[in-house]
Parts: sequence; C-alpha cells; structure tokens
Amino acid sequence: MFVAACAVLLAVIMVLHSHIPNAIGNLGSLTETFLPWLGLLVPVLLVLALVRRSATALIAVLAPSVVWLNLFGGQLTDKTAGGGDLTVATHNVNAENQDPAGTARDVAASGADVLALEELTEEAVPTYEKALASTYPYHSVQGTVGVWSKHPLSGVRGVDLDMGWTRAMRATVTAPAGQVAVYVAHLPSVRVKMEAGFTARQRDRSADFLGEAIAREPLRNVVLLGDLNGTMNDRALNAVTAQMRSTQGAAGSGFGFSWPASFPMARIDQIMVKGLKPESSWTLPRTGSDHLPIAARVRVTTGG
Repeated sequence: MFVAACAVLLAVIMVLHSHIPNAIGNLGSLTETFLPWLGLLVPVLLVLALVRRSATALIAVLAPSVVWLNLFGGQLTDKTAGGGDLTVATHNVNAENQDPAGTARDVAASGADVLALEELTEEAVPTYEKALASTYPYHSVQGTVGVWSKHPLSGVRGVDLDMGWTRAMRATVTAPAGQVAVYVAHLPSVRVKMEAGFTARQRDRSADFLGEAIAREPLRNVVLLGDLNGTMNDRALNAVTAQMRSTQGAAGSGFGFSWPASFPMARIDQIMVKGLKPESSWTLPRTGSDHLPIAARVRVTTGG
C-alpha cells in the first residue's frame, strides 16, 4: 500500500501543482521549477511495485505516468520545422566569464540575426563590442543587458523592473520582413535557503513590471529574450507567460534546459514571442558561462 499511496500522491502533486501555496518558502514555485523531474520517480515506483509483486501498486503507478505524459509528453517530440525569416538568440554570459571574446565568437557563430546578452559588466562590454562588431553593425547596451543586430535598431530604451538599475531594455528591429519589438531582460536571481525556502520576491515583482511593459507594446510582433530565472511552469511569471508563447514549447525538441551549463536541469533562459510564429528552437553549445545560450527561428507575421 505504501508504493500505491506514493504513486497517488505524486500524481496529485503534478495535477495540482498550481495549488501548492507559495506562502511558505515559495514552495509552489520551487515545485514548478523542477516539475518535469518528478517524472523520474515513476520508474522508481514501478520497480518497487514489481519487487513487491503488487498489482494494486502497479495500477497506481499508471496515474503519475499518465499525468506526466499529459503535462510533458509533447516536449518529447521534435516540433522543429523549416522556414522562418528571423533567427534570434540569447545568452547570460556570466559576469565572471573568463573568456568574453570566445563567448562572443561562439554565439555569433549561431547565425543569429538578433543577439541578446545578459549579465554584462562594464569592464567586459568593450570586449563584446569589439568581438561582435564585424557581424552586428547595430547594437545597444542598457545597464547590464544588450542587443546586437544585423538590422537597424530604433526606439531603444531601458525598461523599468523596479530594481534601481537597468536589467531590461526594449528596441525595434527593422528586419526585411517587418518591424519586431525586441525585449531583453535579466530578472533577479532566486535563492534556495534552508531557513527561507525559495526566495524570489524581487524576481516576482520584476516579472510583473516586465509583463506590464510588454502588454503596452504597440507593435504586433514581439520577442522576449533573456534570463528570467524561472521556467514556463512557474506561476510567478504569469504576467509574462500568459501573453507570450515559448519557442521551445511550440517549436523545439525536448525540454531545452539551459542551466546550469555543466548539467542542465531547468530552462530559466527563455525566448518568448507574441505575434511571431515559432518555427524552430534549440540550445547552443556551452561557452565560458554557467548558462547555455539558446536560439530560435521565427516568422514575422502581418495582418490582423
């Protein structure tokens, strides 16, 4: 009965994850951040059920299996397609990166038309500017984030995240297929502490400010690039995720985990779109950062 009870509990947690309260240590957001990994408990429970030769336990294990497949089965298939007229990429380059020039060359090799970088330091910016100058004739750095583009930029400004310094920006990219509003953001980090749980209050507040800015955007085609320090499952990012699509979820293959680079366990780096149609989405090879860069190919849409 113990194995069966654990299987039912696991299924209930996955089904009702949005109802797990955040009042105590942001437990709900912590669960949602690593929600896909709960699937690893299913084969463990299956083995225990087989060892105990319990028909009840075997039947019970079907419940979390079905729930997990319903939640994440679609991400096991390859949804990438050809086409698209704009390639975008984003990378948290890590303030402590020992090889910024090499990192710049690596991400430029992705062929991205628009490249966003986060966690830029004042000392490293000239290195990135020099290394990317030949590929990207247009660029702007606002605070600790920047955008590099093969197409002209206009309407560049910082975006207020209620942090006291600039960690987000907005620019219009005039691509051959049309204008695209590009937002680059690096939301505050979260911490997992024994005494306080999953501390993310500042991240959550900044996500609300970012969501409000995107909601006010007048252009039809919008892309958000950046390190949001949260996954698409995390309810704390609803102000953003409720109005945008993940390119990985819509046109990727697999989960596209991006952090930590040494053993990716969560996709906290995001490419989200509104208006644009995702065609493909993928992770790029590791650089000198603790994050993996990610990229997507999208189609600029027109009309109503």
